[in-house]
Amino acid sequence: MSVEHRLSEVRSRMAKAAAECNREPESISLVAVSKTFAAEDIRPVIAAGQRIFGENRVQEAQGKWPVLQAETTGLELHLIGPLQSNKAAEAVALFDVIETVDREKIARALAEESKRQKRPLRYYIQVNTGLEPQKAGIAPDDVSAFVRLCRDDLALTVEGLMCIPPVDENPGPHFALLAKLAAENGVERLSMGMSGDFETAIGFGATSVRVGSAIFGSR
Repeated sequence: MSVEHRLSEVRSRMAKAAAECNREPESISLVAVSKTFAAEDIRPVIAAGQRIFGENRVQEAQGKWPVLQAETTGLELHLIGPLQSNKAAEAVALFDVIETVDREKIARALAEESKRQKRPLRYYIQVNTGLEPQKAGIAPDDVSAFVRLCRDDLALTVEGLMCIPPVDENPGPHFALLAKLAAENGVERLSMGMSGDFETAIGFGATSVRVGSAIFGSR
């Protein structure tokens, strides 16, 4: 199956899931997760009309996206993997959206770099809905205070919340919790759902889904 066909199939599944919960398909963005794939693998997806992409690592993204961005205007790049504070300058220079703000140190580093580079980005706060010790993210009980810190003290544009549910649990309750936290804190967007559960996420109000293998194939 071609990558163009897989992309079309994912979009069709998104539209069907949206219709089933009386949502407009256009209200849900698709972030095509291109991590580990080379520029030549990404170009057919761009040619098929996809414009929003997600990468996990700053260094890997630096190796392919400046060329792709020079070839095609209107691309939007999301960082969806962990970020170290010593990579904040490079991240601000390359990405449009950072979805993994997960601690005060990185929030402050991003705020400083955004101001220094005069490049305002949009940010998502990563929430550790399952309280998994090995996983990054703000604990649900700490989200309200962290949103206030990012918005009021650091003047970051907090566009949304993001989560990655535990792999061995039903994702539905985690998506519901993220939606509840967003509503309580006046946060408009929800980045949740991946190749295996994006239809469920749409049912719980996802405004963007992060889909990699269902588009690009196995890594």
